[in-house]
Amino acid sequence: MGTVIMHSVVSVDGFIADANGEVGPLHEWYFSGDVPIVVGGDEEYDHSGAGDGVKVSRASADYVRSTWESIGTIVMGRNLFDQVNGWEGKPPAGDHVVVVSGRPKPEGWHPEASYHFVDGVVAAIDKARELAGERIVAVNAGEAGAQILAAGLVDEVAMDVVPVVFGSGRRYFGGIDEQHLLEDPHVVIQGDRVLHLRFKVRR
Repeated sequence: MGTVIMHSVVSVDGFIADANGEVGPLHEWYFSGDVPIVVGGDEEYDHSGAGDGVKVSRASADYVRSTWESIGTIVMGRNLFDQVNGWEGKPPAGDHVVVVSGRPKPEGWHPEASYHFVDGVVAAIDKARELAGERIVAVNAGEAGAQILAAGLVDEVAMDVVPVVFGSGRRYFGGIDEQHLLEDPHVVIQGDRVLHLRFKVRR
């Protein structure tokens, strides 16, 4: 089975968005570089949904490209799904999306998209692993991600740390209230206006 990695872009004080879910300057580094991130050698990623394409610094490019290409399934919470309307059925990476939700897919919503609505984090990760095969399961940080970490289902924690202080908002680790030990980072890459870190979860 593929590795389960909890991931998000995050402020230095641990927030992935403000209280309204707005990311502010957190994603600016995705579009301020000069190296386009492409899919299969020709089509540019459109992470913003605005048709801009992702262009990162040369220091970040290899890491971002290899990470995104290795993703098979994204796991997201219902709040994020509703806020971004599921990226209109076109996830930024991977072939499948599993939404942790007690409510079904909205009626008539992008029937062609491989989106699966699953009640409960254990069942969601089981489904995501089934869909991903040997590829990575990427879990969005926040409340759903924190529940998956608390359930012992996360193998690694990945953070793209941006030099900004939010002060309040939506936390990377949600409302988690217990200690979890991580190993020393095995990825430390300094990009332009972002620091890429990855830690294995200590078992």
